[in-house]
Amino acid sequence: MFNYLEPPNAFYEFERIYSVEQWRKKQHWIAEYLREYQPDIIGFQEVFSPESLQQLVAGQGYCYFAVVDEPQVIDDFIYRRPVVAIASRYPIVEVAAVKANTELALSLGLADEFSFSRKVLRATVDVPHMGNCDCYVVHFKSKRSMIEVDNKNISRTPEQTIIESLKAQVAGSWGSTIQRGSEATLLMIEIIARRETTGQPMVLMGDFNNTLTDGVLSHLLTNTLRFVSAIDRDAYLAKYCLQDAWDLFQVAVTNETPEEEKVPRTPTHYFGASSSVLDYILLSCDFDASYHDSLYQVSAYDTYDRHLINPIFERDGESTDHGIALVTLTLRS
Repeated sequence: MFNYLEPPNAFYEFERIYSVEQWRKKQHWIAEYLREYQPDIIGFQEVFSPESLQQLVAGQGYCYFAVVDEPQVIDDFIYRRPVVAIASRYPIVEVAAVKANTELALSLGLADEFSFSRKVLRATVDVPHMGNCDCYVVHFKSKRSMIEVDNKNISRTPEQTIIESLKAQVAGSWGSTIQRGSEATLLMIEIIARRETTGQPMVLMGDFNNTLTDGVLSHLLTNTLRFVSAIDRDAYLAKYCLQDAWDLFQVAVTNETPEEEKVPRTPTHYFGASSSVLDYILLSCDFDASYHDSLYQVSAYDTYDRHLINPIFERDGESTDHGIALVTLTLRS
């Protein structure tokens, strides 16, 4: 949502307040996306004003909405620590904030008070033909350094300030990586435990602030299991693990039109001259057409990025800094 905060409140700093016109444009942009693409279930990040968002999406036909946290407010009107949210056209029958297993966190060398940088939302949605489906909405820790240096410290020379900034960047960035990877690990453990208890289908969606291919979050797509027979291994990996919706879509395309050339994946974030996929939708085997008991299959995968690659100020001036991943699921025939 890129700082969805209703004025006259400020995000992070006292002068960062939307004007009436800016706020109107931001709300209009969101409403137009929902009207054009009509997602049935949608996850949001960077929500400072959940009540306003709930009212906005209700006007687009989303009767069900949930959050599990509230932003931090300092100095009466300055907001920090935005939250995640979910909206659905289908009934949300249960909502909970996922809690990390403190015993496991300690065994991993983490602090006993370890917590997610933003609370993870789990909403159980009553999906047509399927019944209860657990939808997780996340916003994992960013790559921003966890350590800040006071660059106005007059007791340091300019060189000392640069050196301290360098050390803070190296250590702070690694600290953020540890936090992000730990969040994904502890969440995956809870997802597996939930699946074991309920057997319900699973969807994990959100801003991962990382690619899934560099190792930090790759365990979210675990596809190997050591010291287990091949038959048992494949069955349990399929039942308890997640797959990238993009990969499932590529398999579906290849099966239907094997001669077609594969289309490269569209990035969801741009920084300078570089680009990457940071936003994902991961699915359980219940949405995998190759799994014999699946009800749905991925029939389309789209990344909405017009506001990033071809922005028009009047239309996109108060949009978002990420592309939006959209998956279409179709009942198997």
